[in-house]
Amino acid sequence: MRNSRPMKKASLPMLAIAIFLAWPAYAQEDKMKIKITINHQTVTATMEDSPTARDFISLLPLTLTLDDYSKTEKISDLPKKLTKEGAPAAINPKAGDIAFYAPWGNLAIFYRDGHHSPGLIKLGKMDSSMEVFKASDSMKATIEILNNGGK
Repeated sequence: MRNSRPMKKASLPMLAIAIFLAWPAYAQEDKMKIKITINHQTVTATMEDSPTARDFISLLPLTLTLDDYSKTEKISDLPKKLTKEGAPAAINPKAGDIAFYAPWGNLAIFYRDGHHSPGLIKLGKMDSSMEVFKASDSMKATIEILNNGGK
């Protein structure tokens, strides 16, 4: 037989507060993570939950040659253009942003802040140091899924 006592009124607000406080940690665990390996150094990134980011993740694993562009970002062609579904018309990229430049169909990893860029779609944000990307040379990078939303 079940205990049919009603929950104390004070318990409901406490439960709501506990859920509210725990939500950021829970939400972070559900984010898709990737790792990028360059010259035996691994950096990680947290991906956006968007159609474009999911389309990019579907291509992984990838090995790309990243070339320096404008002493601000590393870029590489992707095997296919990604969807632009639901994407904003432009963004102002910041150091650490991973993006897709729709007009050229390429990946962009910003190691310095960029400028307002029509056609640029944010895919994710680096969790780790950007130092490895600051070398002026081209570099081979392997990009892989690190986890699947903590699962």
